[in-house]
Amino acid sequence: MPMSDRKLMLITGASAGIGEEFAKQYAELGWDLALTARRADRLEKLARDLEEKYQISSIVISQDLARANSVDTILKEIKEAGRHVDGVVNNAGYGLPGTFFNTKWKDQAAFMRVLFTAPIELTHKVLGGMAERGFGRIINVASLAGYTPGSNGHTLYASVKSGMIKFSESIQAEAEAAGYENVHCTALCPGFTWSEFHDVNGTREKTNEMPDWMWMEAAPVVEAGIRACERGQPVVVPGAVNKGLATLSKILPEPLGRAMVGAQSKRFRSTE
Repeated sequence: MPMSDRKLMLITGASAGIGEEFAKQYAELGWDLALTARRADRLEKLARDLEEKYQISSIVISQDLARANSVDTILKEIKEAGRHVDGVVNNAGYGLPGTFFNTKWKDQAAFMRVLFTAPIELTHKVLGGMAERGFGRIINVASLAGYTPGSNGHTLYASVKSGMIKFSESIQAEAEAAGYENVHCTALCPGFTWSEFHDVNGTREKTNEMPDWMWMEAAPVVEAGIRACERGQPVVVPGAVNKGLATLSKILPEPLGRAMVGAQSKRFRSTE
């Protein structure tokens, strides 16, 4: 397929885990890619591998979303390459160890920028073009944590993920109300997923003690997100176990839900 006929998917946090899997699956579907993360070497290797395997083209952009001008820099590089954004996967993120009491505000502010402000800014700046062309796909990687009560050490993580769910629902509703039937926005809400996430935030030793049935591989998580977005489904929770937990969180009395989450949070959160 000529490059001019292929659509371009921008994926943040594409160097590993769920982001890397999104790159693989969209490449297999015939999309060109714009891959961004901080680790340029890993992005470049991924881009080479996918170009060779699927005969697609890619743009590699090394960028830290914690920087205030990062979104504009990413979009500028895409424009300079002669392309526009047809789809976005807002995947970049991490877990911040510690509690609100024992962390620095600059670390919390950077966390908010990467996981909340930058994805919203990026979505806002590509939506106009999507509406004009009558096509767009936006997947915001939220979390099952967005459904559960807040807990010790999950101060902003659960808050942000809950916000991304509501944001995605609203964007999908606005697109439908405006008649943009082929502009879709979906919040993907995975539970525990095998990736580098828990290595980076120092909780791998704790999470390794959790039962295997609580975990999913990245591939089915990503596949669920892509399928839901194609359907125009505003929220998707992948996996039967995660769906059950999401439903349980809605029907349990709030005090009981908080007590249950609080009792379990030490198994997957580092507050030191």
